[in-house]
Amino acid sequence: MSESQKIRIYVDMVADLFHAGHVNFLRQAKAVGNQLVVGIHSDETVAQYKRQPIMNMTERIIVVESCRYVDEVIPNAPLNVSLEYLDSLNINYVCHGDDVNEENIEKWYGAIRRQGRLKLIPYTQNISTTNLLQRIFRSLSSQETHLNI
Repeated sequence: MSESQKIRIYVDMVADLFHAGHVNFLRQAKAVGNQLVVGIHSDETVAQYKRQPIMNMTERIIVVESCRYVDEVIPNAPLNVSLEYLDSLNINYVCHGDDVNEENIEKWYGAIRRQGRLKLIPYTQNISTTNLLQRIFRSLSSQETHLNI
């Protein structure tokens, strides 16, 4: 495939406790183009706006690299994606889940959207890292036996 035929898609993510929702998102993002580039945020960056990840960045990268929809992984992805950053990676479009509100779309992706380079992907319901953690805690708290770790 020639360079002019490549449609490069960029997504950034935490990818902590990689699950079916992540896979579904990456599958849909890949379908927007033909090369999927995934930026993985550092542990420090994630801790600024979410909880500290359970898996460290290296572990999260290894898991994401193993996903068949992913062509390239970029460690230490910036939280704020600029047009310059996208252009430096030859990115055509950015994909994000549609679970983000209008204010945050404008804050994080306003310039990208105004250029027609933002594609929103339907959020996978009933599965998230938080949901998985809640299930784990419920399961452990309902069991009589304790883990010997």
